[in-house]
Amino acid sequence: MAQGSYYVPHQARWPIVGSVGLFLMVSGFANWMNGTSSAVAGPWLAIAGAATVILMMFGWFADVIRESEGGLYNNKVEASFRQGMIWFIFSEVMFFGAFFGALFYARMFAVPWLGGSGTGAMTNELLYPGFQAAWPTNGPANVGGAFQTVPAFDVPLLNTLILLTSGWTITMAHWALKKMKRGALVFWMLATVALGALFLFYQVEEYIHAYQDLGLTLGSGIYGSTFFMLTGFHGMHVTVGTIMLLVIAFRCMAGHFKPDHHFGFEAVAWYWHFVDVVWLVLFMFVYVI
Repeated sequence: MAQGSYYVPHQARWPIVGSVGLFLMVSGFANWMNGTSSAVAGPWLAIAGAATVILMMFGWFADVIRESEGGLYNNKVEASFRQGMIWFIFSEVMFFGAFFGALFYARMFAVPWLGGSGTGAMTNELLYPGFQAAWPTNGPANVGGAFQTVPAFDVPLLNTLILLTSGWTITMAHWALKKMKRGALVFWMLATVALGALFLFYQVEEYIHAYQDLGLTLGSGIYGSTFFMLTGFHGMHVTVGTIMLLVIAFRCMAGHFKPDHHFGFEAVAWYWHFVDVVWLVLFMFVYVI
């Protein structure tokens, strides 16, 4: 393709497929979790939506790979990809910022107010006279019953080390790609995929322990809801990132990337480093402090 031209795909069916999948998935989970009259169909809608989103991901990846390897992308196209990825990561920062903001507001303002601090004195005296403003809390009504927190320096610390190590392994993979050391590239990519899968394994173990042994659930008041919303959405991002890393690893095996042409690799590496940074913030403010 000439450097002055810009490739525009003629048929882009994957955005509408992804939109339908996300609608089904969100609708299914909403009905499932809220116990509405459609709650029975909720899990099936959620599964159908998730399957549709996965189909969209692999289908769209395949199209982009074919176009890239077919020489349809020049420097202008790659520049637009970089801008798009930067804005996408910015939107993800805002997404997690909203949940961290909710945690901060509940912990620093709402709970002290309900406990009688500041203008909440009358609220505490009239409605919640026995409520003590201590964090973590399940609220004045002890929603969901008593619970215990997950120890920070146990599985969460292990998962922190796993993600930090995965950030190092993907950096080593990038170095190997620039040096055209294909064997080392594949090795470090597979190591990163394995570390991502290991993180998810331990997170599932942590969730099982929280529900079965600690009494900590999504319904355990404000702490339970913020804990599972933050860690759960982060886990979803790790899952998506691990899938993308696996695709990139297969592409590395096929010899798709070159030292001066590998934005597909870089985009996934950016995303993975973002996931690492979010986890560090989450580890500090949800588990430690």
